Amino acid sequence: MTHSPTARRPAQEQARLDRALADLFERQITFNQTLGLRFVEIGAQGPVLRFDMRPELVGHYLYGRLHGGVISAALDAMGGLALMWAIGEKHCDEPTQQVMNRFSRLGTIDLRVDYLRQGIGTHFIATAEVLRLGGRVGTTQMRLVNDEGTLIATAAGAYIVS
Repeated sequence: MTHSPTARRPAQEQARLDRALADLFERQITFNQTLGLRFVEIGAQGPVLRFDMRPELVGHYLYGRLHGGVISAALDAMGGLALMWAIGEKHCDEPTQQVMNRFSRLGTIDLRVDYLRQGIGTHFIATAEVLRLGGRVGTTQMRLVNDEGTLIATAAGAYIVS
């Protein structure tokens, strides 16, 4: 995992926050382990997730397509992760533990998924853009592409952040 060069907190504290966020997302939220979600990097636009296709994630047994619920869950997780990252950026003057405590209130309010193509691929990449981070609600737009860069699904989400 790498962090954007525009980080505003000291490098050592940013590395501590990045590790804590990855641990929360990959290990403490155990459903993300079930999906196989991995926190790949934090780029200029925010975090990036990846997960590999596995037999447990197949939704159509004849074609080996990714289950729609997996797509929805991955995009929902991506929206939440993007907001966690944005909260960390917004509160860059706070130490890691104080920022991490802010995540305890985060939850999905609304999620709309548009399934655009069949979920076929060896792995999938999810990204998100935070459209608004208010005092109580945050909104995001998410994208899921396969290993060839084909857009599989998009989503829009609203999340309680306080």
